Amino acid sequence: MRYTTIGSGERARQVSVICLGAMKFGSQVGDAESFAILDRFVERGGTFIDTANNYQFWVEGFTGDESETLLGRWRAARGITDEVLIATKFGARPRTPGGGLADAEGLSAKAVRAAVAGSQQRLGMDRLDLVYPHREDRSVPLEETLGVLAELVEEGQVGLVGASNHRAWRLERARRLSDDRGWPRYEVAQLRYSYLQPRFDIPLPEAGHMHATVDHLDYVAQENRDGRPLALVTYTPLLYGAYVRADRTLSYPYEHPGTAARLKVLREVAAECDATPNQVVLAWLMGGDPAIIPLVGVSSVAQLDEALDAVDVELTAEQRSRLDHAG
Repeated sequence: MRYTTIGSGERARQVSVICLGAMKFGSQVGDAESFAILDRFVERGGTFIDTANNYQFWVEGFTGDESETLLGRWRAARGITDEVLIATKFGARPRTPGGGLADAEGLSAKAVRAAVAGSQQRLGMDRLDLVYPHREDRSVPLEETLGVLAELVEEGQVGLVGASNHRAWRLERARRLSDDRGWPRYEVAQLRYSYLQPRFDIPLPEAGHMHATVDHLDYVAQENRDGRPLALVTYTPLLYGAYVRADRTLSYPYEHPGTAARLKVLREVAAECDATPNQVVLAWLMGGDPAIIPLVGVSSVAQLDEALDAVDVELTAEQRSRLDHAG
């Protein structure tokens, strides 16, 4: 395993360069398999796990408590403390059972404090390592959300703060507000991103997903060059298995000529590296500018091992150039 640093100053944390997504743990992935995956991740040096306070409320029979609750049981059973960073998200949990995103708790100061307390209880953590607003809430002044997060950091209830599914200009506006008031900045951004690129004039079918744009990538890279650390974590990097499984089709936004061209080069490079297309995608993400921490969701130990083996895939400059310019 390799490691990178997220955050700055006394709150900086070293984490594995691959983050394990726990979205389906305790719901679509049962307890025994979830524990086996988590154990294997730690055995192989993984130290960064992602969840949210609403995973997976949209699946019939589940409430949104399941992922955090399972992670809390696993931490207690294994004696896990500060050696593994658990990131969680809030703001997109329905306020009433059976509700949807239109009924989301939002990002008011009251909602943020209640969400943090709920996650602390489910995870069994007095201090949450990293929290993200899960999505934008423009009904609440940005100052209100940033202000309560600053209070929670000052109180020792939260370590690092980041933002998930926020537009680049919103990240910059939050950065300026935080700097002006001496509040902790968003030091991690989480967005959807992979090697294949969708059309941006067609919405993604997944509700709530925000794909990283050229502006996002440029913004993150510039923030780091300017000495304001901003890590980029990207979800859905393997597109639900579509790179390697014939039964997994790409959604409509990916149906354009660039997709076939990029897949052709991806498969060529995978053969040259004696790696799977999934592993090349992850290596490409981790080795880019800005470097990306891929958030990988798996449902078996075998899938996890394939993903973690990507850490050892080294792309040459020529291979990376071909991948970058294909399509």
